[in-house]
Amino acid sequence: MASAWLLPEHLADVLPSQARRIEEMRRELLDMARTYGCELVMPPLLEHLESLLSGAGHELDLKTFKLVDQLSGRSLGLRADTTPQVARIDAHLLNRAGVTRLCYCGPVVHTRPSGLHATREPLQFGAEIYGHAGLEADLEVQEMALEVVRRAGLKNPTLDLGDARLVRGVLGDVALSPAELEAVIAALATKDPVALQAMGSVLPAEVLSGLQTLLTLYGGVEVLAQARAQLPAHPAIHAALNDLQWLAEHLQQTHPEVSLSFDLADLVGYAYYSGARFALYAAGSSDAILRGGRYDEVGAVFGRRRPAVGFSLDLKTLVALTPDKGLRAAVRAPWGGDAAQRAAVRALREAGETVVCVLPGHEHEGDEFECDRELLRVGQEWVLRAL
Repeated sequence: MASAWLLPEHLADVLPSQARRIEEMRRELLDMARTYGCELVMPPLLEHLESLLSGAGHELDLKTFKLVDQLSGRSLGLRADTTPQVARIDAHLLNRAGVTRLCYCGPVVHTRPSGLHATREPLQFGAEIYGHAGLEADLEVQEMALEVVRRAGLKNPTLDLGDARLVRGVLGDVALSPAELEAVIAALATKDPVALQAMGSVLPAEVLSGLQTLLTLYGGVEVLAQARAQLPAHPAIHAALNDLQWLAEHLQQTHPEVSLSFDLADLVGYAYYSGARFALYAAGSSDAILRGGRYDEVGAVFGRRRPAVGFSLDLKTLVALTPDKGLRAAVRAPWGGDAAQRAAVRALREAGETVVCVLPGHEHEGDEFECDRELLRVGQEWVLRAL
């Protein structure tokens, strides 16, 4: 019989020191998003299944826990991604004509972990801009993402860029079944030329050649020139490369410390994105810290197609990579019934100090606070003394 205290696989309690760091980073990022004009929203953890999954693709469906509502008998889902919910809020509850900037931070739940050591309960932070189709919104979101890395204290950031329109442009008017398209996407995502070549029976020779070329188009900004020379002359491809060039030039001007890379065959979130997409890496992480891009179709299923661009990340993963700032400074005080002492403790707490009152019999116990001062009585007064 399993012990009652064991948790399911890829789920874990967050203990005090880590919880403190996560909460501090949550506040930091929400305050940062507000400086960009983002408004905070808090969607529910549960929604009708069709609302959570409409237009979201097969991958999100597999990640979503499903259950039956005991009140209505309808199928519900535990959200695996907050973006569809935010799109619903923008489309129906706010229903604004102009630009809307929204941010959020809350748990999502996955049926399967995204990696060997990944949690199935990420704490998802995200920011999104609705209502502007121009690249100015893409650039603003990417700069906000870079600000996340800066505030987290991560070093050597690399912004990897791509565009969902490139693959669609190469495929052109070729009609593929869902299974065939999934096989093409899997081959490109794993950069497997053999698997791609095996699709030759359903792909015209020029399309297969274009897809094989995409596999080789990764590296620095020079990749864009190579893509112009080697990919088919298609309007979607031309527009995508122009947009990537524009974003690269502006990012290089304002963020020279950031390395730019391009992977034109990267298909993470292929069913989701409609235009430029990006992933942000930093020293100490083998996977992307955050991902984002343009997803103009996300609100269409709610009856209101709006330009949309944004990013999201797992706050737990981010905090695990951030440098530990050490224990928080605090004041140690004796427990007592003296009214003057209790008033002194209240005054310190109102001033923003952490005051740890040592309960009787626990004088030698420690915790996650670094008590560098103590409150003690000198004559008739309670004063602070450095330890």
